[in-house]
Amino acid sequence: MAKNLVIVESPAKAKTIEKFLGSDFKVESSFGHIADIPANEMGVDIENNFKPTYEVSADKKALVKKLKQLAKDAEMVWLASDEDREGEAIAWHLAEELNIKPEKRKRIVFHEITKNAILKAIENPRDIDYNLVNAQQARRVLDRLVGYELSPVLWRKVKRGLSAGRVQSVSVRLIVEREREIQDFNSVATYNISAEFKTENGKSFKAKLPKSFATQQEAEAFLQANVGSTYKVSDIETKPAKKSPAAPFTTSTLQQEAARKLGLPVGVTMMLAQRLYEAGLITYMRTDSVNLSNEAMSAAQAEIIRSYGKEFSKPRNFATKSKGAQEAHEAIRPTDMSKHSVAIDRDQARVYDLIWKRTLASQMSDAQLERTNLKVEANNHSDLFTATGEMIKFDGFLRVYLEGHDDEEEQEEGMLPSLKVNEPLSANYIAATQRFSRPPARYSEAALVKKLEELGIGRPSTYAPTITTIINRNYVEKGTFEGSERQYNQLILKNNTIATKQLTENTGSDKGKLVPTDIGVIVNDFLVKNFDTILDYNFTAKVEQDFDEIAEGKENWTNMMHQFYSHFHPKVNDVMDNAERESGERTLGVDPQSGKPVSVRLGKFGPMAQIGEREDEERKFASLRSDQNIASITLEEALKLFELPKKLGEFESEEVEVNNGRFGPYVKFGSQFISLPKGMDPVDVSLAMAIEIIKEKQKADAPIATFKGMDVQKGVGRFGPFLKWNGMFINVNKKYDFDNLSQADIVELIEDKIQKEIDKVIHNWEDEGIRVEKARWGRSTIISGKVKIELSKDVDAVQLTLDEVKEMIAKKTPEKKTAAKKTTATKAKTTTAKKATTKTTAKKAAPKK
Repeated sequence: MAKNLVIVESPAKAKTIEKFLGSDFKVESSFGHIADIPANEMGVDIENNFKPTYEVSADKKALVKKLKQLAKDAEMVWLASDEDREGEAIAWHLAEELNIKPEKRKRIVFHEITKNAILKAIENPRDIDYNLVNAQQARRVLDRLVGYELSPVLWRKVKRGLSAGRVQSVSVRLIVEREREIQDFNSVATYNISAEFKTENGKSFKAKLPKSFATQQEAEAFLQANVGSTYKVSDIETKPAKKSPAAPFTTSTLQQEAARKLGLPVGVTMMLAQRLYEAGLITYMRTDSVNLSNEAMSAAQAEIIRSYGKEFSKPRNFATKSKGAQEAHEAIRPTDMSKHSVAIDRDQARVYDLIWKRTLASQMSDAQLERTNLKVEANNHSDLFTATGEMIKFDGFLRVYLEGHDDEEEQEEGMLPSLKVNEPLSANYIAATQRFSRPPARYSEAALVKKLEELGIGRPSTYAPTITTIINRNYVEKGTFEGSERQYNQLILKNNTIATKQLTENTGSDKGKLVPTDIGVIVNDFLVKNFDTILDYNFTAKVEQDFDEIAEGKENWTNMMHQFYSHFHPKVNDVMDNAERESGERTLGVDPQSGKPVSVRLGKFGPMAQIGEREDEERKFASLRSDQNIASITLEEALKLFELPKKLGEFESEEVEVNNGRFGPYVKFGSQFISLPKGMDPVDVSLAMAIEIIKEKQKADAPIATFKGMDVQKGVGRFGPFLKWNGMFINVNKKYDFDNLSQADIVELIEDKIQKEIDKVIHNWEDEGIRVEKARWGRSTIISGKVKIELSKDVDAVQLTLDEVKEMIAKKTPEKKTAAKKTTATKAKTTTAKKATTKTTAKKAAPKK
């Protein structure tokens, strides 16, 4: 038995660290948190200084039992969870749940998983930092109070099943407000003037007029003034300039740059960075700091000189701008500066490449430029054309890396030919192009992270889960705006003749950006109206500052809770009792046939249109299409919805009908439901069009082969090409020619799938309707009807008994609620308080200094 037990958070990290320590050390993983506030109750004793109750989850009990025995047998336990507040709380829970006495435990921290860092940490242990624990505990408790008390208000006043959260609700507010800016934006057309001039020796360059014209008439008048004009260079200004590199990555800047350069969502970036960290390739990836250690700067300098030369090296320190930046002591950087690339998974390698380049560039020389500003004058009017150009005299850090930009319009300046003052020029052409002002851009994931950071809301560890949460709750979705064609005019003066052209451009295309759903807008409006403090940006940032104060030992976390709750809870009660229900209802106008009002609102099954008052027994209802929303639908569009369902006729002795459903418009043919092609309005579908759609579906569904007496079909879905056989969907990978599958290919694909299905089943208790299957990443899953329980890697699924599995299912399955609905938040609070006093509360709950 090893004398020393080291407990880290992840098995990947454990595997890496184990290589650095001798036989006296055994490294085990806690697989993240081993204890948390229960999910099915508030779990906070408000009357007892906000004491939280912590429980070990069912899937962690076997692991805790194992770790407890290992800790008991070891002479010393080293708590080596991550170096942030979350990691400190994990270390504290381990110490408490495993009953490790203070004299038998040591807390070690490191921000990179290298041999030197691990050995240095072992040589410099410390105790658990209870200030950090309390800061994490304050965040957890406050967020639980907000979510647990606001959610019942939303159930009563908006719709059942909704939930609210402190940072998540503020994030939704940002997205809703941006969408309203876009909807309220009025585009203004102007005419921009550009020109191409030519020197006497035939060199051409482009210039522009530094003003625009409001109307086509003004633009045409300007072009007319240039008919017959001659031109010359009136002024040249050349001056040196420089570009400096960006700071090394923090969590948020890595997320933003990975989105711009690699197209990665925020959550994926963090997952890939986590794996790089656990493999010992980069430093800790949750940090607000842009600092580099002296050792890292020396290593970067050595690598720059070795790879590029001494003139490319310029060590520099960067100042951290983020308030309360203390989650780690360094920026994200490679652990080995000499390792230019890594031979691992492609996406991990791309993220590593980005981190390596950014880090090295930050320690490199400025790029030395020569910037030229040029003015061109005409002989017969006073307006001057301008041109700018840059020449790189020394590339410096640009040899390695250039930071990306969110502004899609931003372009690098071009090169200019050699010119001199008074040099004559001729105009190849002068163009006046109509341009439309654009509304503010919707937030991408990375842009939202940037905005939250600017406002001081959230911390590195919260950005990715916040975005995931608001998307999963259906408050926000990734937009799929295809855009539409727009015509614009261009006038061109060439050879002293003005010609007019009408051109087209695609406008409004905006895919992958964050767009609020109807329910997101309605929930946001209700919360802003009734809980303006909670949704206030400054308040949310102030809460983050309070957490920082607690982490520094300058504020007592329970005092903060009392101050917050004394204002928050009475407001919850008041809103529950007195606020009106919110459905986002809009009156659009009057139905010309019935003379009744037409409105849209949120109904039980989603956004809907209604003809007639609520009291009207003969009122009509229609669901909004998936591409429509309450805020922008027009009267004409709403009335069209009532034309559905529409019977079109018959085909092959079956009735054909077109309608709009939960997942979009469709044609109903007998018992079949066939989705309409994207962009097709169901109201405009004729019988002939429907028959074409039906025939295409029949052709696609026609069997391509048989296997064991059953038809095999093929198709293309959201995850790519597939075969369908016996109710089973089989993905077809690139190894096969999908358009020309042979019978042998089909048999091989189906048999492989059948074998995989057999191999993944660990237990199958058919009489009980329960089975245990292998899942991704070495885990296992319990499946019982609609209940799915993912087990952690440390659980040996093969050894599970039916009784153990039944116990896990019973704990996972929510109890059926038979009690009457509560009418006030006070009743909810009273019930919670009773639970808190009858239940064993706050097991190992409050850390003691």
